[in-house]
Amino acid sequence: MRIIGIDPGYAIVGYGVVDYVSGKFRTGDYGAIKTAPTDSFDRRLEEIYTDLSTVLDETKPEIMALEKIFFTTNQKTAIDVAQARGVIILTARTKNIRIAEYTPLQVKQAVTGYGKATKKQIQEMTVRILSLDAVPKPDDVADALAIAICGAHSNNSLIPRLNK
Repeated sequence: MRIIGIDPGYAIVGYGVVDYVSGKFRTGDYGAIKTAPTDSFDRRLEEIYTDLSTVLDETKPEIMALEKIFFTTNQKTAIDVAQARGVIILTARTKNIRIAEYTPLQVKQAVTGYGKATKKQIQEMTVRILSLDAVPKPDDVADALAIAICGAHSNNSLIPRLNK
């Protein structure tokens, strides 16, 4: 199973592709889509769509694991990130890629086994699980790989198949 994890944003969209076969991970492509703060917001959304389309065409994932957004303070940022998430979801749908959404708590539990894990703990476990030399930068990329790990664990479970 090939999964692309996405850490949504409008300035930086982190992505990380993993293959999960027989309980083992193999890391594929990972990186970040960055948009210029000097560009208009609609241009930034278009850039996310175009660049993510290219990534999806090149990596051919079966599933997109996407982090749900959770904001308590800055409503403007939440709305802008939500719009970027909409573009990301639409991009996946145009490529017929199944979408699975996860909360930050679910990602922490899937990667570390502990729902209150720190960012550093998640990054360290991501490096171990994927046999990486170092934590990918920027943090959005490391987060995307952690989301992909969560997607692999969740989509490989027998529970969804039993409920069909």
